[in-house]
Amino acid sequence: MAKKIAIIGAGPGGYVAAIRAAQLGGDVTLVEKSSIGGTCLNYGCIPSKILKRTADLLDEIKNAGEFGIDNTATPHCNMALLVKRKKNVISTQARGIHALMKKHGINYVTGRAYIPGMNQLEITGSEGGTTSIIWDKLILATGSRPTTIPSLPFNGKTILSSDDVLDLESVPESITIVGAGVIGCEFAFIWNSLGAEVTLVEALDRPLPLASVDEDCSKLIAREMKKRKINLLVNRTVQAAEEEDGNLTLTLGPSPFAAKLSDKERQISKVQTGKLAVCIGRKPNTDELGLDNLAVATDKAGWVIVDEKMRTSTDNVYAIGDLLGPGKVMLAHVASTEGEIAVENCFDGDKVMQYNCIPGAIFTSPEIGNIGLSEKEAREKFQNVRGDSVLFRTSGKAQVLGEIAGQAKIVSNGETGEILGVHIAGPHATDILGEASLAMQMGATVKDLARTIHAHPTLAEVLLETSFKALDIPLHS
Repeated sequence: MAKKIAIIGAGPGGYVAAIRAAQLGGDVTLVEKSSIGGTCLNYGCIPSKILKRTADLLDEIKNAGEFGIDNTATPHCNMALLVKRKKNVISTQARGIHALMKKHGINYVTGRAYIPGMNQLEITGSEGGTTSIIWDKLILATGSRPTTIPSLPFNGKTILSSDDVLDLESVPESITIVGAGVIGCEFAFIWNSLGAEVTLVEALDRPLPLASVDEDCSKLIAREMKKRKINLLVNRTVQAAEEEDGNLTLTLGPSPFAAKLSDKERQISKVQTGKLAVCIGRKPNTDELGLDNLAVATDKAGWVIVDEKMRTSTDNVYAIGDLLGPGKVMLAHVASTEGEIAVENCFDGDKVMQYNCIPGAIFTSPEIGNIGLSEKEAREKFQNVRGDSVLFRTSGKAQVLGEIAGQAKIVSNGETGEILGVHIAGPHATDILGEASLAMQMGATVKDLARTIHAHPTLAEVLLETSFKALDIPLHS
């Protein structure tokens, strides 16, 4: 008899797990309370990149004169048409996933899942009816949602979550974004390009203050923000917001997390803004799920605890994706991989999740692609470390595109040449990263990369030149 696999949550972790379980012969039920595709498709990766594509195109049109194109019109964003395109793309992607469910014979159920006990699942539909199913293996993939600051509660109009920001139907005259992490920085560039006056407030001392992001990338992004007149305020927090006539007056003060403050950063200041977007993190979707009935262990913040095989503290129960929290890696492609591993182990496999070679893609302007250790992390772990960088302005293709801001850095072992990390900030950095990901996955050295012939003229040549530099034989830098 086929194993009964129940999966709660149809995001990039859950639906991929469902497909793989069906391919392995499972009797699969996939439950989703909202829309198929999860946060990634509906409020994350896809809609934000739809907005970014328009923002990038608008920038290109504004700069058309540099490419010999007479451009006398004043380009602007028609948000109504952009929102329509966003809905169409999401709908097309959703139909594709639904088709995959049908193709693989997966029982897809829309409703709210509750776990009354071991091997049981109750699903309540939107009209109140309840369906019960039995499972042999359960995979939790319920994801996360935006968290807020108690003094700045979301209202969907002036104080917005990251979900709300993607549903704006007009370009605000001004928007202040709290949190200069990945989401906050991406939004800052998008709305700046679309025509809003943008202020970005960060409690730490740099944008993208993540261990995985090399500090040189943060410095470059800060410079680009300054060029674009994005008002970046670090070591600051929003202490209060007062609304009057649809606009907000924000009170800003010193950050309690700052190690060192300038005199200016210690002062209380006021900022006027039309919208306030709070992008400070996320919290787990475990409410009313019934995890206590299975004694599934979580940490103090509610994130589900798993081992390297994606197993929870309860036999036959697995968890994947954002539900595992920032202690793992909260990215769509990581959730998909975790889903595959969980399913393999549901079928008596012995697969282990590796987190040391995860590529990260940040869609700022310019883009950032990173994998492996930052230079700082590498120097804390190894004695002989090299951090070699090459500017994109040395690339003929970058000059042709007119996108010369950025650099590529290879962090390597100075003795063996082992590639420890690659950090790219520049045009199409997230696409170029694929080569670096493969190199690290295969255990390649900088010499291996240098011996690989790269087509000319391409942006990927920047990695070739960086590998030459890591061998002390640079050609163009």
